[in-house]
Amino acid sequence: MIGERLQRARKAAGLALRTVAEQADLSHTTVSKFEKELQKPSSAQLIKLAKILGVRTEYFFRPHTLKIDGIEYRKKSTLPQKSLDKIQADIIDQAERWHELLALYPHSPIKTFALPQGLPDLINSAKEIEALAETLRNAWQLGLNCIPELIDTLESQGIMVISSTVDNDQKFDGLAATINTIPVIVVGANWTGDRQRFTLAHELGHLLLKNRLAESLLADEETLCNRFAGAFLLPKQTLIEHLGKNRHRLEPEELYLLKHEFGLSMQGVLYRALQAEIINQVTFQSICKLFSLKGWRSCEPKQQYPSEQTILFNQLVYRALAEDYFTESKAAELLGLPVFKFHQQRKLENLDPVTH
Repeated sequence: MIGERLQRARKAAGLALRTVAEQADLSHTTVSKFEKELQKPSSAQLIKLAKILGVRTEYFFRPHTLKIDGIEYRKKSTLPQKSLDKIQADIIDQAERWHELLALYPHSPIKTFALPQGLPDLINSAKEIEALAETLRNAWQLGLNCIPELIDTLESQGIMVISSTVDNDQKFDGLAATINTIPVIVVGANWTGDRQRFTLAHELGHLLLKNRLAESLLADEETLCNRFAGAFLLPKQTLIEHLGKNRHRLEPEELYLLKHEFGLSMQGVLYRALQAEIINQVTFQSICKLFSLKGWRSCEPKQQYPSEQTILFNQLVYRALAEDYFTESKAAELLGLPVFKFHQQRKLENLDPVTH
């Protein structure tokens, strides 16, 4: 167990085995034996390795090891395997802390995810994706307006959301997976809010479309998940109410305003206008050319849409602490904080002064 965790922590840190060995004043062979469970490190060696790898020593002794199943990546083709290893190690680490936290509750404090009734058994065309998004919105009682907190909405339905900060180069968007039967959506934390929301909705599409696509559509799953994401974030009926049924021209400011109302990028709103048949292909291409000329494809103008954060895990840690399910030391371990820093945070110390 220690060997597996040592290897995972090393990959998460992006360090070669020889590099770790040199920093720990150990031979390459010794560290290799640690990872292969052929030799156990001493307490002093383990403390030193933990410091090098940026983990707490308790990490090596966690009782639960989880396996991720059904991973569906949505990433740029340039993402190297080393980055994927770091991302996966981060996901497993966060998922293990989730699993350990939930196991300490006498009754699970989160809802068990279940697919809503009325979903089609088989989807044969892209246009059916609109109905799928509408069915889910109705089942979750979201109406047709903006979903203000998408992460909170997903978590309230029993979907675990993990925000990964390990990709500083912004090449990782997100992925969908199942961990111990719990559906999980992972999103890159370094993107703008509209990009994050689209990724969350896209990965939700993977969970819903699994085993529902006609054979002729299997190769188009990524495109269909994009279609679902747009329809889920900005329903067709709502968009028509805002833009009208038929337009020959759209002002960029209209797209910008809708972006900040619904948390969907200007380009995403533009695609939705085409899919809703509000504009035709000629108008769509004309606006796309404007985006290219202005450089808005890579960075949209004016104020960015704020990113979202998951706070459910932290809330449940403090709830369990208040109910005496574990000690302050355990709470600090789950949150990945030194005990003294957690103590300050718990007492609301070192906060910015309130101005009146």
